[in-house]
Amino acid sequence: MFQPYELFVGLRYTRAKRRNHFISFISLVSILGIMLGVTALITVTSVMNGFEKEMRERIVGASSHATVTGLGDSLENWQEIADIASAHSEVIGAAPYVEGQVMLVHAGRSTGALVRGVLPEEEGKVSELGDRLEYVESLDVALQPGEYGLLLGADLASYLGAIVGDKIMVITPEANVTPMGFVPRVKRFTVTGIFRFGMFQFDRNLAVMHAVDSAKLFKMNDQYSGVRLKLSDTSLAPQVSRDLQSELGYDNFVSDWTQQNANYFMAVKMEKTMMFIILSMIVAVAAFNIISTLVMLVQDKQADIAILRTQGASPASILSIFVVQGTLIGVLGTVAGLLGGVALASNIDVVVPFIERFTGPVLNPEVYYIDKMPSDLRSADVIKVGLMSFGLSLLATIYPAWRASRTDPARALAYE
Repeated sequence: MFQPYELFVGLRYTRAKRRNHFISFISLVSILGIMLGVTALITVTSVMNGFEKEMRERIVGASSHATVTGLGDSLENWQEIADIASAHSEVIGAAPYVEGQVMLVHAGRSTGALVRGVLPEEEGKVSELGDRLEYVESLDVALQPGEYGLLLGADLASYLGAIVGDKIMVITPEANVTPMGFVPRVKRFTVTGIFRFGMFQFDRNLAVMHAVDSAKLFKMNDQYSGVRLKLSDTSLAPQVSRDLQSELGYDNFVSDWTQQNANYFMAVKMEKTMMFIILSMIVAVAAFNIISTLVMLVQDKQADIAILRTQGASPASILSIFVVQGTLIGVLGTVAGLLGGVALASNIDVVVPFIERFTGPVLNPEVYYIDKMPSDLRSADVIKVGLMSFGLSLLATIYPAWRASRTDPARALAYE
């Protein structure tokens, strides 16, 4: 079978036992360094992808893909706006809402919260609230108009020490004018259920009531704060928002989830980019070790190079021999790293709980909003990391191989 002698000699140098074992040690260190760097890159990239995906799903599941609000504090013709929005091919659901800030008081504890008034029969079209309920069968059962029922986020209920059936005092920022002066508007609600989105931002700060009750609480009569929309493809939210803005005119304002959470996702993207750059340095350092390995190998093989040259080997052939050896180190490290990274990223849900047995919780939900380590392994990232590692390894072989090709046979054999 035909085999280029450059490849044969390069592989033979790699397999042969060398007189200088230090070179073998540095080669092994280079392979391990590249492997660890590639493994870390794939794992961290997958975790960042998973974190971003998890946050996006929870945000759009708890809030909305797009929102239509009036220029004032209220929206009167919500049904007309919902019909116009629903005519868009990407809009698959529309529902009105009432929203406002309140103070919740229970058992000597108080906290600020965002209250959202919804229509139970419409809410399922735009959010996953009905699927996130605990201790209650459905929104229709939990929220009855005029009954002043209240759904609390799991962390909010825990902070207030409230359970289903407890009475919660709801205080609004607006005040009533009485002969005694300005008195805060206070209404007692009954906790009828708990919901859990698994995202601290919503579970700690959101309370839900019937839209009729919230309209009375905020004195909005039959008006609503706006209309929430659900889209078939969340990535098209910016384009859909622009389309609806032109259709509804500038008497209404259309926003989407990317605008409402723009700073957060920009921060995640920047962090992902910086982590990729920083961890790439591990691979770069390991690639520089390849330079050290090949430089010492070239010095050790001066006589062999000279003999090959006297037998007719061209400088390009000598260069190819050492490129083969350096590339082999890079390929071994890259392949091992890819296998390790894919294995670790695919089993992060098993590895992290094992580590947490000794270190405690890795993620604080108050800081990271989620309490489990997510992972989203993407083939494009694996390919990108593999090509980057292989490219650095190949680049590291050029200078030592070039030096080997410039070896003068007469000078190399003068002292042999």
